[in-house]
Amino acid sequence: MPELHEPDRPARSRQFDDELVGLDPHDPDAQAFADHLDRMQRHTPAFTVEGYLDGVRDFADSANRAEGGRRWAAVLIVVLLLVGVAYVVWEALLFVLATWL
Repeated sequence: MPELHEPDRPARSRQFDDELVGLDPHDPDAQAFADHLDRMQRHTPAFTVEGYLDGVRDFADSANRAEGGRRWAAVLIVVLLLVGVAYVVWEALLFVLATWL
């Protein structure tokens, strides 16, 4: 049976019943740790499109939570990936145009 919760509060994690017995489920630090445990225990298919997209989503969520140097490192990784994709697309476009002309 689904848990009823207040509209402004997310549903309580099952971690408070399993791993975090005795901690206050309304404590923001305990909620953050329960969310962390939920992410760590999530099982997704690793070698499928859905698995890869879940990995990208996890990276984006982590980058949004990061601060300082870690955030800039995530931004640098994304920029380098985009530059690499732009280079490959440009080279493919040049190859196609050279082949047609």
